Amino acid sequence: MLVVKKMRLFLTDYSTTAINRIFSMKLTRITFFLLGCFLTPALLWAQDAKEIVRKADTKYNGEKSSYSEMSMTIVRPTYKRTVEFKGWAISNGKSLTLVTAPAKEKGQTFLKSGNNLWSWNPTIQRLIKLPPSMMSQGWMGSDFTNDDILKESSLVKDYTHKLLGKEAIEGLSCYKLVLVPLEKAGVVWGKIVLWVSTEDYFELKCEFYDEDGYLVKTHQASTVRTFDDRKLPSVIQIIPADEPGNKTIVTIKAMKFNLPFEAGFFTQQNMKRVK
Repeated sequence: MLVVKKMRLFLTDYSTTAINRIFSMKLTRITFFLLGCFLTPALLWAQDAKEIVRKADTKYNGEKSSYSEMSMTIVRPTYKRTVEFKGWAISNGKSLTLVTAPAKEKGQTFLKSGNNLWSWNPTIQRLIKLPPSMMSQGWMGSDFTNDDILKESSLVKDYTHKLLGKEAIEGLSCYKLVLVPLEKAGVVWGKIVLWVSTEDYFELKCEFYDEDGYLVKTHQASTVRTFDDRKLPSVIQIIPADEPGNKTIVTIKAMKFNLPFEAGFFTQQNMKRVK
């Protein structure tokens, strides 16, 4: 009888221990499952936001390089004028821009290499280094800033990215994102709100805010065309927030991507001879 009682106690203790272990294992699995449900979407959400911006940036600038021909019409309450230009850029941050019209400005070039920015004026035969403080100023008297044309800052590298949801722009479904500059990034804007097409990953609208949170200007894109086998808006309107009647209309005439460039193309010497 004593042996039987001890055996029953042993089995009871063993059963309790086994049940506790099984319950503990199930509880652990449930805990990890619940944590996964809450944390994984949040992590993926953050990763997706940066990936969306990266895709939109690559779509426009190319995986390795890009070449473009554009016209820019500057609209003011009392006048209107058009500037035409060509642009070359590579993924390591170098870019070169050549003004091709009107005759008065023809031949002016702008070069970005690393953190250095230069302007070459053939009329006065003078090379000028542009200070970072000029990045927020209008390029060629337009609402298109030096930062826009020279691409000093990177929407992918210089900002944090948050996906706010989806919203329709011009009848197209878009991701709506907010970009906030990193603490040590040398950028012009305090915040950027961006709308990117969910189907083709091109920018359809972009709002630029200053450090105090005030809207400075809005880029609105339209007229989607195919350039070198990729769909992109061909018309971009830049509308300043506090200057009624002012706007700049940029029309993309041609774009090519991932072209090879010779060594020395993005140099001060080539600024004086590029065509």
